[in-house]
Amino acid sequence: MAALRGLVAALESYRGRDRLIRTLGYCCHLVGGVLVEQCSGSDLGTRLLALSTELSHCRTVLRLFDDLAMFAYTKQYGLGTEEEDVFVRWLSVLGNVADQLYYPCEHIAWAADAKVLRVDSARWWALSTALWGLSLLLGIARSLWMVLRLRQKLRSPPMAFTSRLPPGKRRAVEAQIQAEVLTLLSNLADLGNAVHWLPPGLLWAGRLPAWLVGLLGTVSSLLSMYQAAQARGSRADATTP
Repeated sequence: MAALRGLVAALESYRGRDRLIRTLGYCCHLVGGVLVEQCSGSDLGTRLLALSTELSHCRTVLRLFDDLAMFAYTKQYGLGTEEEDVFVRWLSVLGNVADQLYYPCEHIAWAADAKVLRVDSARWWALSTALWGLSLLLGIARSLWMVLRLRQKLRSPPMAFTSRLPPGKRRAVEAQIQAEVLTLLSNLADLGNAVHWLPPGLLWAGRLPAWLVGLLGTVSSLLSMYQAAQARGSRADATTP
């Protein structure tokens, strides 16, 4: 019952529903890709790939309403003056800019495909994908830097360690390292797909088989769901008297 309540709670929130749709879509892409490759002309595989496309389209339509939330977050973070590390600060600022620009570009591409706007949708899809890839690269650089800094903190000399990092703080730092590593892996998986969806001719753009696209997306989605579950668990522990 607890698992069912958790699932219902996740589905009642926009982010939780989006994570589930994303995971389901990529799982369909993975299984469909395997079936099509192993059994040439597999009807079930073709239908699963079509379902994956529709779920992706569903997420695209829902993202039409994400601009304001992203703007509020970007405005709240500002120039990151509260961030202690200058490098992390500017990586985060640039990442927010890339994310903010991503949404209108994707909206224009969607509107062009829907015949609402008379523009070349391919250019806008390429631009939105490039912005997504840039955001992922900045996130990867941020996570790598954070892991290096946190590991350095854990390897401090014994005397300094005992005075600056008590056991409770050490566990918190280790948990933060784990979270950054999971974010890093998730972003790397997404980056693989982002490059694949860029115009052909750049690195491995357009060259990944359907099953590998599904695998990368599934890994990223499951990591995201795991982190979300961990965050909910941490909040629940914090509110328990």
